[in-house]
Amino acid sequence: QVQLVESGGGLVQPGGSLRLSCAASGFTFSSYSLSWVRQAPGMGLEWLSRLSSDGTNTYYADSVKGRFTISRDNAENTLYLQMDSLKSEDTAVYYCAKHTHSGYYDYWGQGTQVIVSS
Repeated sequence: QVQLVESGGGLVQPGGSLRLSCAASGFTFSSYSLSWVRQAPGMGLEWLSRLSSDGTNTYYADSVKGRFTISRDNAENTLYLQMDSLKSEDTAVYYCAKHTHSGYYDYWGQGTQVIVSS
């Protein structure tokens, strides 16, 4: 079955960095685009970034453009999110999500908590 398992969250000071990972299994990883999505406390889901199946096309929300970098290792079936210059408003649960070939989400991970605080 499809599994997406995020890791790498934690507590970080403002201005710091974290790298999130999403380990995938149960499908042909290199054939699908993937996204990172977050949910801040009391807020709805916010799409952050999407990466094409071959890693050549990247898309970012304005809120993270220039600070976050999405990447993938198709040999290791892993998606990454490098987060730099973190702000308190980046505090959220971060999810990776798999897209169908039509672009819809069909699977989500369980999330990893990121807290940005001094």
